[in-house]
Amino acid sequence: MGVTTLAVEIANPAKPEVRQRLEFIVDSGATYSVVPSPILRRLKIKPLTRESFRLANGTSIVRRKGAAIFKYQKWIGGSDVIFGEKGDATLLGALTLEALGLSLDPIRRELKPMTLVL
Repeated sequence: MGVTTLAVEIANPAKPEVRQRLEFIVDSGATYSVVPSPILRRLKIKPLTRESFRLANGTSIVRRKGAAIFKYQKWIGGSDVIFGEKGDATLLGALTLEALGLSLDPIRRELKPMTLVL
């Protein structure tokens, strides 16, 4: 199975005009997106809470969680974001993909627009 990476912009919901472009690994198996803490601090995105997470290898970690705006090409949406620590990958998770109105085609490893349902 291949890895899909995307250049996505991230911003603080309070100041969406100030953005940072990052290379994300698309991980539809991850619930949340992970962004390095220094970038979130630079954008003045503040943590709202701490959450416990189980990793694929079974270990548990605790990370801070906040909220951010994500923009990829013409798609834009707000989503929770995890404050990544040293050694954490920069991930684009399932909730962010849904907020953008996109889904990952697992065969072609490319994004496609979702059929949005209210």
